[in-house]
Amino acid sequence: MIELRNIETDLNRFRDRVLVASMVMLLAFFVLALRLVYLQVVRYDDLSEQAESNRTAIVPIVPNRGLILDRNGVVLATNYSAYTLEIMPSKVANIDATIEALAQFIDIQPRDKRRFKKMREDSKSFESLPIRTRLTDEEVARFAAQRFRFPGVDIKARLFRSYPYGELGSHVVGYIGRINQREKERIEESDEEGNYRGTDYIGKLGVEQSYETQLHGTTGVEQVETSAGGRAIRKLASSPSTPGNTVMLSIDIKLQKLVEDMFGDRRGALVAIDPRSGEVLAFVSKPTFDPNLFVDGIDNESWQALNDSIDKPLLNRALRGTYPPGSTYKPFMAMAALEAGKRSAGTVINDTGSWTFGGHQFRSHGLPLGPVDMHQSIVKSSNVYYYSLANELGVEAIYDFMMPLGFGQITGIDINGEVRGVLPNQQWKRNNYKKPEQQKWYAGETISLGIGQGYNAFTMLQLAQATAVLAANGIKHKPRLILGTQDSVTRALVPAVIEPPEDLKFKPEHVDVVRRAMVSVTQDGTSARVFAGASYLSGGKTGTAQAVSVGQKEKYNAAKLEEHLRDHALYTAFAPAENPQIALALVVENAGFGAAQAAPIARRVFDYVLLGHYPNEDDLQAVKAGQAAAPMGKPREVVNVNVMGVTELRPGAPGVAPASLFTPSGAPQARPKAPGVPLASPPASPASSASSPAR
Repeated sequence: MIELRNIETDLNRFRDRVLVASMVMLLAFFVLALRLVYLQVVRYDDLSEQAESNRTAIVPIVPNRGLILDRNGVVLATNYSAYTLEIMPSKVANIDATIEALAQFIDIQPRDKRRFKKMREDSKSFESLPIRTRLTDEEVARFAAQRFRFPGVDIKARLFRSYPYGELGSHVVGYIGRINQREKERIEESDEEGNYRGTDYIGKLGVEQSYETQLHGTTGVEQVETSAGGRAIRKLASSPSTPGNTVMLSIDIKLQKLVEDMFGDRRGALVAIDPRSGEVLAFVSKPTFDPNLFVDGIDNESWQALNDSIDKPLLNRALRGTYPPGSTYKPFMAMAALEAGKRSAGTVINDTGSWTFGGHQFRSHGLPLGPVDMHQSIVKSSNVYYYSLANELGVEAIYDFMMPLGFGQITGIDINGEVRGVLPNQQWKRNNYKKPEQQKWYAGETISLGIGQGYNAFTMLQLAQATAVLAANGIKHKPRLILGTQDSVTRALVPAVIEPPEDLKFKPEHVDVVRRAMVSVTQDGTSARVFAGASYLSGGKTGTAQAVSVGQKEKYNAAKLEEHLRDHALYTAFAPAENPQIALALVVENAGFGAAQAAPIARRVFDYVLLGHYPNEDDLQAVKAGQAAAPMGKPREVVNVNVMGVTELRPGAPGVAPASLFTPSGAPQARPKAPGVPLASPPASPASSASSPAR
């Protein structure tokens, strides 16, 4: 009886378990059915779209970067397409082993490996990075046959930037490089993120950086059908990219080439401006560098060679190098005296060879000059005259006159990176020194400012602009490197926006006094030998400025100083004297006398612009060596000189706008009488106190 009861209990328990299991199964099927209804009915549209996107991909179409041209239509930056071998680190288990395996049938040099390593350090693991660029068709075919062995490695067609003239004008043109993390974050925070999809490169320096928005273009998109492995099968739809606009510079690249050649291996800078418009005709910084090194991503060795060089080739000396102006400052000091009414042109000062103030003797640079008026003080470059004038004016009056001329100010030129330099006054000293005893301005510090030494430190751009203002009778134009842009689609020309010039309201009779004296410098003064035989009149002022200070009782001796510590040679000038079309300022670092080292370069620039003359080879070599005065032998005609070596695009070629189309009707242009022609192939010194001469 008990046994039957136990069996029945077990059966009931079993039936309960079966019922519970059946209910659980029914519930599970019910939930599954509900899920199927939800997915197939409620979320049908959403999931259908996702499924479609799984077999399609949106691929960005990177636009062609815009061209950069000189004022005559010569192409300074262009593009070409080439294949690259690229690795995506996140999809490669052992990168070093993969590279070694690739090297068995693709030529991969140590430089390629170093560059790839540097890019990996600066990039994220899911980014595709090139290990080799500019593959030949044979290399592409060899890799294609072995591709199955290398997951995460692929060949891509990329656009590359090319600078056909290499180092020529590199500081102006600039270069592009791979977008770094900081730039990527900046793009992501801006409205341009979508426009940079698929773009690996961005302007880093010069016009390439300053006009990035114009040059980059608009990114297009392409919808493609993909395989399960993610490879494109066919194109479904596309929206084409829009190429970047063409940017035309005011620079005459052939004049730029001439100036760079005349500097030779010497360091320095030159800026030449049309005083009637502010157009920059030459913007030279020496030494230069090859921007093509940066296109693929520069390797560490090349970067260190540039960055660690004592000659600082990456420094744009015209824009960022600051120098004491030396005696080139004297014409502006004379203008300050006339405008302030502190001295008349006829006031005579006795130059005894030195000037004493507060027990300190400020020396001159030669024998006593005797009685000199303002005209003679500029022609003979009297230090004593300007020591006493600086003392009479005072630092604040000097500052108030020089600031509107642009000294120690941002000129506003249309390229990034300009530095302010130093135009000192009492407030400047209070702002830049911490200790109270250092913040006080001493009267003796004003004296050396008069001859362009002391705390004075200006860029050649500022000095050239001030010279252009003097040449234009007090009319100040903002300097500019860009004439305009050309739309890549419509070919419409868009001239650069030009700000109205500022009239500094100099009295014409005061300007006449200073300009006449500067003309006499080229006829009877320190640069007379250099301008002998010129068929035009020009005005100029030589300068020799200290790179380091010399003690009161010491005598300057270049032979006892290291080359980088010797005096700088400077020259400022304008021409022709009666109606200036060009004004310039230049410095040859640590070269000595401005008359011997800097003025000969200016003479040949004027001959090029005004006469269409190009120095013969012997004369050019003499200028490079710092052994030239007036041009030697017969000059070549600019139209007959072929010096660049690369076939160039000229004005009138399809799609190229000559400079004249960017110039407002009636506005003058400064360019050679015989411009263009078949072109042929392709650190800032600190300001110092002056106790020794500036010439």
